[in-house]
This record gives sequence, structure tokens and C-alpha cells, in this order.
Amino acid sequence: MLRIATANVNGIRAAQRRGVEKWLADRAPDVLCLQEVRAPDEVLRGIVGESWHGVHEEASAKGRAGVAVLSRVAPVAVRTGLGAAAGAGDFAGSGRWVEADFAVGGEPGLLTVVSVYVHKGEAGAPKQQEKYRFLGAVHARMRALAVDGRHLVVCGDVNIAHREADLKNWKGNLTHAGFLPEERAWMDGLLGDGAFVDVHRALVGDVPGPYTWWSWRGKAFDTDSGWRIDYQFATPGMASRAVTAEVDRARSYAERWSDHAAVVIDYDCSLGPL
Repeated sequence: MLRIATANVNGIRAAQRRGVEKWLADRAPDVLCLQEVRAPDEVLRGIVGESWHGVHEEASAKGRAGVAVLSRVAPVAVRTGLGAAAGAGDFAGSGRWVEADFAVGGEPGLLTVVSVYVHKGEAGAPKQQEKYRFLGAVHARMRALAVDGRHLVVCGDVNIAHREADLKNWKGNLTHAGFLPEERAWMDGLLGDGAFVDVHRALVGDVPGPYTWWSWRGKAFDTDSGWRIDYQFATPGMASRAVTAEVDRARSYAERWSDHAAVVIDYDCSLGPL
């Protein structure tokens, strides 16, 4: 089995203080996608350990964003940024998109794993328009990567709840960033033609959540008033290999190491040499 885990750590230093290293040792993913690392590469490597391979892009704005794809097996290639996707240049150095290519054991072709961080946005504000531009570039890049028949898994915090089942208080958030009609329409466009699969939803079915983010404030975590905004999107061939999907929700508020929980999916394949 190939275990891919994705987690918005909300600052890797803070996550370390709260116990992320124990989670990582217990879960032992083969590929680890991180968002909002918010630290230099040497800090990240010092926390996760030097045995990991992969790619990490810091944001040019210190203390912001930062994404990584780390793996037990060395990738055959890594890239930062959205390539030649339309509008990609607007997000150079933003620390929101990195890619790693791997050989899939026992068969030709590649698996590309991506870590993406989409900022929250703000309804009616310029940062919401920036979010839409970034989402457009993301969709274009995903299409470009999938066109040659490779397997693709895009992991990360997209900051969009797609359906009413994806957040507890959907009626109260119809006009808020993260559940706006335009954002949900982007998800419809990404998933609607069958080119990509929301792997977690495909495995768990039409149930509430399971949520992946809860506010630090109030009783949101205790009452499970959360949002499902962390995803693994995959091309159909890779999605068909998914066996189990779990959200690693902490047992208690005090045991949380982020305001997000990791999404962990096991796929029936392995990484190997070319």
C-alpha cells in the first residue's frame, strides 16, 4: 500500500510544540503533503527528519503559506510553481504549489503528487478575486499534468466546502468565503467531467463531513461544527486504487496540533524505481 497524508500544519513550529512529530511517527505515511509550513527549509527538515526526500517552497513573504511534498522514496523530479498555466506568473514565489514525480512500482508511467494551499479569500474583497485567479491557474495546471496519462494526486487545503455535507453550518455561510456559489462552481467544474475524483468523498459516500477544519475559538471542535476543506483529488485510475480514507481528528481539543486534521488515504500501489 501507498499511504499519502496531507495536512495544513498552521505553522510547523507551532505544530511541533503541539505534538505533530508523534502523529507522523504513528501514521508513517510514504508521502507527506504539508501546507502553511511558514518556516525555512532547514526548520522543516529539522522537525520531520533528514530521511525525507522531496520539495518545499517557502513563500517570499516571510511567515506566510509554504507547501511541501516529502517522501520516503526519492522522487525522480520536483517542481515549484504552476508551470505554464495561464496566470501562473502572478503566483511565483507564493509558496502555494509544489509537485513531485514518482515511479510507480511494477508498471510504466509516473505518479505526480502535488501539495497546494489556497488562501481563504474574503467575499467582496480583492483577495477573493485573487483566489479565483489562483483557482483558475490550478485547474489549468491539473489538466496539463493529466493530459499525458500519468497518475495524479493533488493534496491540500483548498479552502472551499463543495457541498452542504461538507460543512456543519452551511445555511449560515452561504455568503461567506469558502462556500460562495462561484467557489462551489469551480469545484463542480473540476470534478464534473470525470477527469478528477474527490477521493475521500468517493470512499466515504454521502455523509456529513468528515470535517477537516474547526475554529480554535468557542466550542466548534467539541461540537464538531467543522468544514471539509482539505482534499485529495486524483485522476480516475489512481482514485480506483484508493482503499481507505481517514481524517485524523484529535481525540480532544487539547491534543490538536493544528486547526486542521490530516487526511490519510491508502492506495493499492507502491513507489519504485523507473
